[in-house]
Amino acid sequence: MSEPASGGSGQDFSSTVGVRLVSQLRTGEEWTKAPCILGVDEAGRGPVLGPMVYACAFTSVSTDISSRGYADSKTLTHETREKLFKAIDADSGVGWVAHIMSAQFISGHMLGRDKTSLNALAFDATCAIIRRALESGANVKQVYVDTVGDADRHRDRLSRAFPGLDFTVCPKADSLYPIVSAASIVAKVIRDKSLTDSQKSLGLTGEVGTGYPGDSATTTWLKQHMHPLWGFPRLVRHSWETCSRMLEPPEGVGLKFEADEQGDDKDGGAAAAAGQQRLAFARPGGAGMLESSGLGRHTFFRMRKLQRIAEAF
Repeated sequence: MSEPASGGSGQDFSSTVGVRLVSQLRTGEEWTKAPCILGVDEAGRGPVLGPMVYACAFTSVSTDISSRGYADSKTLTHETREKLFKAIDADSGVGWVAHIMSAQFISGHMLGRDKTSLNALAFDATCAIIRRALESGANVKQVYVDTVGDADRHRDRLSRAFPGLDFTVCPKADSLYPIVSAASIVAKVIRDKSLTDSQKSLGLTGEVGTGYPGDSATTTWLKQHMHPLWGFPRLVRHSWETCSRMLEPPEGVGLKFEADEQGDDKDGGAAAAAGQQRLAFARPGGAGMLESSGLGRHTFFRMRKLQRIAEAF
């Protein structure tokens, strides 16, 4: 179930674990029974800090929203975006849904055993917000989607997921279609608010900047909040290369998992298929690798070739 919006941009949109679905659905409004259009856009795909937000906005096909000042959120000032979001949220003739994906959720799926790409996560989020709008009773017929990848492939996947809908997928849709512009504003305002709220809920201080790797304020904040072994707090996307580089020695403590070499066995790598791994720690300063022999130790540790932490440090 999605959480109802309350107070527009004044709502707490923090997201430090998992995902959140927040919405203003307009359930029961007569216009939702008429044919509707729906636009989809995202905010926060590239930052190393905070959540990624996918949002949709929807309204009746017969409603003209072209003169309301909706535009690509990146071209608007912070104040203008806030004002427009409040207007959208208060407008009973426009509904919206936002999928807030925490940094922890993104990293966990991209670095997990069954790795999931950011594109796959984005596709699932897009489906989730469209599905929520449909479940609310909105008679959506036409969907406009902004995309940064292969537009035709994305459209085909969405058409298979929702065979009853007509999809238009193209780059810069947030500049071409006002309903996508509205979704862009919703996504951006909630993304910015979620970053601030999440930082506060985690008790983290300091200026985070825009959250993008190229922002000096962001990289400074990352360095100030980095633990040499445990890495970063949950506000950070550990799967970003920016984090990997920062955690390399000598600033970080090297942690290396060495899988058995594949392809050495004539049977196609039986040792690799056994899934055994060796854990080794590198001391900052290049002291080299220390490994325990495993003699006299429990089978659990010997089978996994785990070494004693006391010996590593």
